[in-house]
Amino acid sequence: MDDHLRNFMQFLLVEKRVAKNTLLSYERDLKTYLHYLKNVEAIETSNQIQRAHIVHFLSFLKEQGKSTKTLARHVASIRAFHQFLLREQVANQDPSVLIEPPKLERSIPKVLSLKEVEKLLDFPNGQGHFGLRDKAMLELLYATGIRVSELIQIDVDHVNVTMGFVTVSGNNKERIIPIGKTAAEALKDYMDKGRINFLRKNHAVNFLEENHLNTALFLNHQGKRLTRQGFWKILKKLAQEAGIESELTPNTLRHSFATHLLENGADLKAVQEMLGHADISTTQIYTQVTKTRLMDVYSKFHPRA
Repeated sequence: MDDHLRNFMQFLLVEKRVAKNTLLSYERDLKTYLHYLKNVEAIETSNQIQRAHIVHFLSFLKEQGKSTKTLARHVASIRAFHQFLLREQVANQDPSVLIEPPKLERSIPKVLSLKEVEKLLDFPNGQGHFGLRDKAMLELLYATGIRVSELIQIDVDHVNVTMGFVTVSGNNKERIIPIGKTAAEALKDYMDKGRINFLRKNHAVNFLEENHLNTALFLNHQGKRLTRQGFWKILKKLAQEAGIESELTPNTLRHSFATHLLENGADLKAVQEMLGHADISTTQIYTQVTKTRLMDVYSKFHPRA
């Protein structure tokens, strides 16, 4: 069945245009699956595969200590593979059709308190081009709730500080998000006074031409577009210097943005649109955060809690 796997991978690459990492994930999962079928179940052809064989394989993975997330990913890979075999008339049945993926337990996002957010946002002193950049990035993240991956892809012409909005692209969709006065002022200061200093790296004579060619809004010390890893290093450093003890991830400000909006009565549908979630159930996880925080406050302060 190795030939079938190669054909399937070619189908994903050419026709589905699957991303490289996703492609590697499919290949890794299916190689494990086919190896199990051949060496444990003695399966030689695709028409021999039954639903029970897939169930046994998932049990085998579970016994190895694989996570629920890993099991769900394997189910998705196996389903796609068998659907391909059926469509190509290589197989006369799809044994995966009744296989249900395990339900994933959604972890509650870690968020900062309002006091911690203010402490973090106030820490970059706004002096020098590094301070201006860091202040603008943090203010924009908390003002809009955009992902870090979206933040670093913003170009200069995506921002309109006069009208107070930013255009971002995520999940193959473009959305326009309003920004508040504080974030707009921080962005204006950075764009007027800070960004050009990153372009003057090594005192390059031709920095004006480079400014024309380099459209990225947020730049690193080399005058190039800031990376996700670069932002993460900056955030950890600022949080440490500001004395933030809460657990941080690159999207902590995004989670805090959504939670604080809902705590203050924002409409769930509006928050979904700003976050760019395709399904409102993804946004609903933040309502669980607000309930948990309310219970913490109740337990701490109610005399009969």
